[in-house]
Amino acid sequence: MRYMTLGLLTLLSCATAHAEVVTKSVPYKQGDVQLEGYLAYDDSVTGKRPGVLIVHEWWGLNDYAKSRARELAGMGYVAFALDMYGKGVVAKDRQEAAKMSSEIKGSPLVRTRSQTGLDILAKQELVDPDRIAAIGYCFGGTTVLELAYSGADLAGIVSFHGGLVPPRDEDKKIKAKILALHGAIDPFVPPDAVVAFEKGVQKAGLDWQLVAYGDAVHTFTNPAAGTDKSAGAAYDEAAAQRSWQHMRLFFDEIFANK
Repeated sequence: MRYMTLGLLTLLSCATAHAEVVTKSVPYKQGDVQLEGYLAYDDSVTGKRPGVLIVHEWWGLNDYAKSRARELAGMGYVAFALDMYGKGVVAKDRQEAAKMSSEIKGSPLVRTRSQTGLDILAKQELVDPDRIAAIGYCFGGTTVLELAYSGADLAGIVSFHGGLVPPRDEDKKIKAKILALHGAIDPFVPPDAVVAFEKGVQKAGLDWQLVAYGDAVHTFTNPAAGTDKSAGAAYDEAAAQRSWQHMRLFFDEIFANK
């Protein structure tokens, strides 16, 4: 029995050693704009699996969004971090990030460009097109809400410390379930914005959840934000871990019913 156990452990170790998260750049276009996303998946998983679209912060498609793609791939999903700005375009500072994000937020581009990224993910050979979710951070959190409101074919979306915009009156064919993960003292998303969001999604008859993390401000998932909460944006380890777990539970729910 001892030798059999050792043999099984050896086989499992070999299987683990050969498992690998594969990553690749994916060039694509939206209109005349050249974009480049980042695809990640575990090549040891066989068959089609759920896909997760990732929308970056206002900085652009940087290492943080890519690290989340790799983490999701390690959990068995096909993850695609889309590009909202253009191939290789990443803001150098807050002023440039604010300018670039403001050119997209509130315009038709926020929905059309994110839909283009969703289309790329849905066409991947390993993705089950009936089991796709989208997550986004800050600017990306607002973007995935807008994508859901557009009626995109999504099982659900998760907004991490995003702007909590409500749906418009004309948004009538919303399919996605919504999970909004919010810093309770986020100065960039004040209480009146939270109330407007709650009223809007309730009026629209959506399946929605809002989780607020006490003492957390904006950007609470990103260690690069530092820990000075007086600036309004800071990493909060407890909120970061709790929000990731809430996302995982949400995925278990929405993908189990497909």
